[in-house]
Amino acid sequence: MTRNSAGGNMLEKSAGILESFLPSGGPYRLSELAERTGLPKPTVHRLAADLVRLGWLERTGPHYRLGAKLFELGSLVPRRRDLRETALPFLQDLFEATHETVHLGVREDLDVVYLERIHGHEAPWLPSRIGGSLPLTCTGVGKALLAFSEAELTEKVLSEPLRRLTRYSITDPERLRTALEKTQVSGLAYEEQEAAEGVSCIAAPVFAGGAVVAALSVAVPRARFRPAQLAPAVRTAALGLSRVLRGAV
Repeated sequence: MTRNSAGGNMLEKSAGILESFLPSGGPYRLSELAERTGLPKPTVHRLAADLVRLGWLERTGPHYRLGAKLFELGSLVPRRRDLRETALPFLQDLFEATHETVHLGVREDLDVVYLERIHGHEAPWLPSRIGGSLPLTCTGVGKALLAFSEAELTEKVLSEPLRRLTRYSITDPERLRTALEKTQVSGLAYEEQEAAEGVSCIAAPVFAGGAVVAALSVAVPRARFRPAQLAPAVRTAALGLSRVLRGAV
């Protein structure tokens, strides 16, 4: 093995360690990282020490978590940074109109990645977090993205086992297909306790250049979920953001 190929191999293994934190973000013990990556424990120990030194991982006792340096780098990705900055006024308006948790997300493969989340002091617990990812099929934002993506992606998702986050998550492909078809007609996606029990969500797609580029949502405790009252605000925010993005394109 040449020096370059050895270096590339180490780089791939280091990337594998970082990617093993998807989708939850950890924290994980060294033994858990070895299990998640399939790498020998001594190798993980050595590479994790290097990643900690670089600031890409942080260590607290026996646990490792993603480091602040990754967040700093991720926030500089131009496309996502520009989208977040453009969307922020609309998200703030949506939060002021609803006083509920507001999300902005984009699709990455078969997941939704959250670029922004605004919430109040009494917000319910949610698995979503800025920079984190969740399955497209279990979230309002994900369904809004999936409903308006290319048909090939939808068929790929429906052909594979659907992931479950709660007992309410949709695992029947035909039921999900029906939900996506309703979203295509109404322009709104609904999620009923599928990502977190006791919380429901309404979401709308955001377009630029004729393609869906993001989606935004409002997540509300089930007891006060009133879709008819929330829908106009969500739709208005999504349309306003789409209009600005269309002008930019």
